[in-house]
Amino acid sequence: MITAPFTIAIDGPSGTGKSSTAKELAKRLSIDYLDTGAMYRCLSLCAKEAGIEPGDAGLLTPLAQSLEFLFPEPGMVILNGIDVSNAIRTPEVSGRVSIDCAIAQVREVLVERQRAYGQGRSCVLDGRDIGTVVFPNAKFKFYVDCDPRVRARRRVAELVAMGHEADYEQVLSNLLERDHLDSTRAVGPLRRAADAIVIDTSNLSFEQQCERILSIVRAGTAS
Repeated sequence: MITAPFTIAIDGPSGTGKSSTAKELAKRLSIDYLDTGAMYRCLSLCAKEAGIEPGDAGLLTPLAQSLEFLFPEPGMVILNGIDVSNAIRTPEVSGRVSIDCAIAQVREVLVERQRAYGQGRSCVLDGRDIGTVVFPNAKFKFYVDCDPRVRARRRVAELVAMGHEADYEQVLSNLLERDHLDSTRAVGPLRRAADAIVIDTSNLSFEQQCERILSIVRAGTAS
């Protein structure tokens, strides 16, 4: 049985259910969870409120360095002392986050924060480049994928549940645009690590996708 700290890296496009799955994995395995995407969303939220144009490296990099994050429990994000768990999920933030996080200097700052978080502890992290850039030597690597139309329906339901208005076509368009930006950016692009296990959630329930990953992790930690 593995007793040393281990890392579970979950990558994939937006809206595939990887964050919800990662939170549940952390809970069932009694390990820590870090939503790396939330860190980038926090940056975009602050930039939007400060009137900073998307992609302005000169202003976004020092802003990234100044942010203080706390993740007291899965799903809760505290930014500079304020609960922004819902505020970072709005369509306005989603519409610019891929542009802001494509900046090399910004990614360097936040990737180092992510690596520091994962040192010396068993944890699960999800994002776009966890298994390829942040933790390329992770014990477990998964790439979670899903049909864009299914992802759009799920995201609309999520936004409505949080009290936001959501239009399916607009959400779908935003997801496809984010996919393109994330997979074509020069630094830390969205791609599957060669040794990652692909989990397609298009036709899986939440419980099924959790159990599929859990069974692999439990088998790997029991050996």
